[in-house]
Amino acid sequence: MKRLLEGYARFSAEVFPKQARLFQDLAHSQRPSTLFITCSDSRVVPDMILQSNPGDLFICRNAGNIVPSYGEIHGGVSATIEYAVMAVGVENIIVCGHSDCGAMKAVLSGKKHEHMPTVDSWLQNAHSARQVLESQSGIHVEGNAPKTHAEMLRALTRANVVGQLQHLRTHPSVAAGLSRGKLNLYGWVYEIHTGKIQNFNSHQGRFFDLTGHSVPSPVAQPQLHLMAS
Repeated sequence: MKRLLEGYARFSAEVFPKQARLFQDLAHSQRPSTLFITCSDSRVVPDMILQSNPGDLFICRNAGNIVPSYGEIHGGVSATIEYAVMAVGVENIIVCGHSDCGAMKAVLSGKKHEHMPTVDSWLQNAHSARQVLESQSGIHVEGNAPKTHAEMLRALTRANVVGQLQHLRTHPSVAAGLSRGKLNLYGWVYEIHTGKIQNFNSHQGRFFDLTGHSVPSPVAQPQLHLMAS
């Protein structure tokens, strides 16, 4: 807690005064261009990674950067998506997974958490990614896999991003925005140890390094070739 309070003190004394005009402009309205859906993991800090300012990103965080299909769970994620698209008017939605994700480790293991039933219930929304992984690799993850655990986790993390993009399309507000050409979807994976982001290219079914110098094409109907990358 002491570190947090010290940080707030620096913000009040040094950061806020330099950007006072920005905060005045944001005091009564916001117009972020992008809804950024990512994991709750403390190591993933969107504003640091993207060097964005207050007002740039509408952020939704949860365990495993999960987007339940519309109608399955009327909760905070669905409400955030609906509000971001219909009220805020975002132009882009990014689903961003990350390396060494605890949620994906849990999905990969298939183990139940005896004292965390809510976690197990939530992670059911990512199990389709595990099925995709098994079908494309031709193995069952519990068996003697020809891939290492690290490779399987990496592939699962990417499959989950693509799966959540598919779930996004079931939300009426998103479907309407896509049909009008007013909304773009992107799938990213952030590598903690390198600081790099990979973007999902739906035309090739693979993830490629994001260069930062050119705008990637938005996701078309997702098709993912996990073991080819």
